Order: sequence, then C-alpha cells, then structure tokens
Amino acid sequence: MSTQARNVIWIFGDQHRAQALGCNGDPNVHTPDIDRLSAEGLNFENALSGFPLCCPARGSLLTSRYPHVCVPGHQHQMPHGSRTIAHAFKDSGYHTAWFGKWHLDGFQESREGRAAMHIVPPERRGGFDEWVGFENNNSQWDCWVHGGEGEDAFHEQLPGYETDCLTDTLIRYIGKRGRLAESGEDERFFAALSVQPPHDPYVAPAEFMSKHTPAGVELRANVPSVDSIIVRARRDLAGYYAMIENLDWNLGRIRSALAEAGLDHDTHLIFFSDHGDMHGSHGQFRKTSPWEESIRVPFVIGGTRPRYVGRSGRSRSLLNHVDVAPTTLGLCGIDTPGWMDGHDYSGERVGRGAVAGGPDSAYLQAVIPTGHGDSVDRPWRGVVTDDGWKYVALEGQPWMLYNLNEDPYELANHALNSKYGGHRKRLQDRLGQWISDTGDVFDLPRQSTKMSRRQRLRFL
Repeated sequence: MSTQARNVIWIFGDQHRAQALGCNGDPNVHTPDIDRLSAEGLNFENALSGFPLCCPARGSLLTSRYPHVCVPGHQHQMPHGSRTIAHAFKDSGYHTAWFGKWHLDGFQESREGRAAMHIVPPERRGGFDEWVGFENNNSQWDCWVHGGEGEDAFHEQLPGYETDCLTDTLIRYIGKRGRLAESGEDERFFAALSVQPPHDPYVAPAEFMSKHTPAGVELRANVPSVDSIIVRARRDLAGYYAMIENLDWNLGRIRSALAEAGLDHDTHLIFFSDHGDMHGSHGQFRKTSPWEESIRVPFVIGGTRPRYVGRSGRSRSLLNHVDVAPTTLGLCGIDTPGWMDGHDYSGERVGRGAVAGGPDSAYLQAVIPTGHGDSVDRPWRGVVTDDGWKYVALEGQPWMLYNLNEDPYELANHALNSKYGGHRKRLQDRLGQWISDTGDVFDLPRQSTKMSRRQRLRFL
C-alpha cells in the first residue's frame, strides 16, 4: 500500500519548545492528540530552530534559506520576490493556503503602531493562492485577520480565542477541498495553520486554564533555585501548558474534519514550532539563546489512516528549520528546488528509514540581536553535531561547549576548559565550515588548544 499521500498540512504554534509535550516526557501537560500523531507517525526528537526568533525562523521555514541571506532579524522583511514553498507546490499543480500569523512583512511596531492592524500587500504574501492572516499580534482574544485583494479584500476581527478561530478557518478550507474532491475536481493542496499560542501572553480559554496552577508546575532540572525566577516560571508555565492543551484539542478537531471530508487517508500532517521558550531554565526567559529549551522544537510527521501510514517511531536526525520545506515537498514526491538550502528527510517517513547523505550537524545563528529584554544582546553562531555535542561562540570568544549525551540539561559548560580543547577545535572547525559554505560572515575565536609558556608560569 502506498504511503505517498498527496496533500500536506502544517500545524504550528509560536514559542512551543520540544520538551513541552506528553509524548516527549513533560509531566505537566496532557496532549493526547499530538501524542497519537507521534505514536502513529515519526517524531524527530532532534528537531531544531536554527535561529530561535520568530521572523528569521519563519523566513527560513518558508524559503529554506539561512537567516543571514533571508530574514536576518526581528521585524525584517522577507526579500521581495522570494521563492517560497508555496511556489514549489504551485509549480507541481497544488492549491496553496496560509492561515494565521505571518510576521514577515517587516512592520516596525515600535514606530508604526500596532502590527495586528497592518495589511500585508498581496504581492508580499509568499505566493499563496489563499491567504488569511495577520502580520503579528500579542493579544490572544483580539486578533484581526485580512486577505483577498481589490474588491474581495477584507479585514475583520476574529470572534473568539485565536487558535480556535483560525482552526475554524482551516476546517472550512478542508471541507471545501473535500467537496471539490467529491465532485471530481481532485486538486492536491498544501495548507499551513500558523497560530500565535503558546507565545506570551500565556493565557487560554477558561476550561484549559482551570487545569493548571503555578503551584502544580514541575520545573525542569536546570531552573535555578532563585525565588524570583521560580515564581515567574511557574506562573508563565501554568498558562503556557493550558495554551498547548488547547492547541492539542484543535489538532483533534482538524483530524476529525479530514476524516469527515474523506481526506484523512491522503493528507500528511506536520506538527512543529518556529522556536522554543526558556521558562526559567538557566535563569533565562523567552528565546534568542542557544540553550536546548530555546532551540529544540517539536516536529512530528503523521496523519493518513493507519493502513497507509509509513515508518513510525522516533528519529535522531538533526532536522533544522531550513529542512522543513524540502522535507514537506518530499512527502508529496516533489524534488527539492535548487534554490533551497535544506535537506529532505521525508524518506524517513515514507521510505524504509534514515537516508544517507544528510548533514552531520546543524548550523545555529543569531544574526541581528533584538535588543529586547530577556534576549541575548550579541550575535552568536553555533553547531550541534550528530554525535551529541554543541558548540556556540560569540564574536571572538567561545561561549558554550556541551556534551548533550551525558548532560541534556546543559549543566556543565566546557567551553573554557583546556581538557576539552580538542573537542572545541573540532567543533569550531566544523562551525567555520558552515559559515564558509553558507556565505555567512562571523569572527570566530582564535584557536588554541595549548597554553603558552607565559600562561603556564602564571599558574605556578
């Protein structure tokens, strides 16, 4: 039986870290529908956001280009005329649709007003046939969407909680595709549902918020015992988990809609996020940092009826944000366009297992710092390798060196420990190769694995 389903849907939230799922071991959150998707599908437990910040990550998701050549910072506009995954699908005869948060039009909220009211011009909507979205919005019950053009243009407020209402929009689209299929207009489709939650503010409908209290939250082992950090982390996480459970419930609604439309046997579902959220780990909050809670994201490929399902289980492959578009295209049998930078991992789902030829590491970047509170205020570059090491450098200075195999909570930083000089050299050499291969520019630290005689005398 073929596993090459023809349609595919992205379902992704904002700031959803990989650790915050039941199937990934978080004891605080109940996610039965995502867990079912994982059990029936393929869970990439090493999926990464190569630049853990909304705009750069989203630019890379759509174009499969690295941030330094696409969207290098917060509120930077995706270059005009950029080719996106929508163009690649359309070239293969697909209908394409986008629903939800965009955050790629470069609207400067600090100078120009509220991004939720900004109209993204049709020519800057990524080439999608149908586009119902908004630039950015940090108010979960006050969401405005727009779309269409000319006489068909509209701008309207959603009547309820953002995730619920955007899911309603996708469900209506699924119903329409199902009716077209029944009538013989059997056009394949790619759709994306991009919701703001679980991005702060951490609030959800009452029936979900009532299931979580700050006192009941179990913190990760790398949250320091500092009262102000613990209080904030518990408060934020109570709402964060409620938002994730609401998103999980909406995933269940989407699967039911596919079944009702007769499309559940022929549609891949990909659940993921643009980046994670620190929530007090290492004393940090929000994103932009290279610790695991910020860069690790959920990435599950599932969907289709059980008898059509391809390979299931868990993958250790280092799937980066630039790999999402090629992998999505590959699920539908479409070759990766030459202008995409990423690797196609679809064979792990629709084939017999891991496919040779993938990268031995994933490239991490923070190109232009945001300057926001709770963010890293200096550029950095890093690499995570397939043998479980992470190395990150600031300009001219080593910053992080972790053996993730034995230290998944990143409690032992070896970046300045001469005992690990060989590992640092190997990883920095690989990082330098990534910088060269991608046409990036970054001032790496000077390499030295041995002390000079003068340095040794200082310790005598």
